[in-house]
Amino acid sequence: MVILLADAFAEDLPGRLSAFGDVATNLARLAEAEILIVRSKTKVDKAMIDKAPKLRYIIRGGVGVDTIDVDYAKSKGVEVDNTPEASSVAVAELAFAMMIAMPSHLVEADVSMKQGKWLKKDFERSELMGKTLGLIGIGRIARELAVRARAFGMHAIAHDRFVSSCSDVDDLCDLDGLYARADYISLHVPLTSETQGMIDSKAIAKMKKGVYLVNTCRGQVIVEEDVAQALNDGRLGGYAADVYLKEPPEGSPLLTAPRVILTPHLGASTGENLLRLGDSIVTRVAKFAGK
Repeated sequence: MVILLADAFAEDLPGRLSAFGDVATNLARLAEAEILIVRSKTKVDKAMIDKAPKLRYIIRGGVGVDTIDVDYAKSKGVEVDNTPEASSVAVAELAFAMMIAMPSHLVEADVSMKQGKWLKKDFERSELMGKTLGLIGIGRIARELAVRARAFGMHAIAHDRFVSSCSDVDDLCDLDGLYARADYISLHVPLTSETQGMIDSKAIAKMKKGVYLVNTCRGQVIVEEDVAQALNDGRLGGYAADVYLKEPPEGSPLLTAPRVILTPHLGASTGENLLRLGDSIVTRVAKFAGK
């Protein structure tokens, strides 16, 4: 059995998977692969699946499977899986770091200091304690973020139409209620026809003026032009993102908007997370090989 690792993982993963078959890292061997393992970089579309006639199993190391044509894969008898449990802590910590950085102007202050400026009077910080964090979607990552927020004295509320109770937040509410109450909003939804472009000018108009928005889920859930405009006119207090409409986000209006923190899709890029991904992948391959 050929197991193809199409993206970068922990260095020890090929050796760990060798117990189950011939491990390859060269896409030239796609036609031989029975198991294909990817992260965010490789998009498994119809054309790629058609080039892999022996393919039986696709694993995405990470949260979500929107980078895979799941329906077409299943029509070809190919099983699709992911590892949502592995990346929760890594992504939640990045989202929380963004929440700390924005109201304290950490990025702007650091840049100005390195330019030889002393702008102590220009940067007025605000605290997280006592503020309300609104979580749109309350899956694994959002729950980890809620735990950290509450440890800082924040109130955590959430909207998720598929969840009726959650002990990790103070309240579950409808979306308009969350917009009206939250001082910080963090996005944790999968990319679907319903969530694509959900954060547009209409949604932003329902939010508190000066709200801070964090996006570590998918770039397509916001309308970039509307978010940039809300930053320019002061409607949004800040925006932090690790994901974009296209990556890299060349030409995005977010690149020139004020009060923005942007990172190059680093959410899952911790050494600890790569080890957890490896554990999750090995477990799934072992189960599949035993079928």
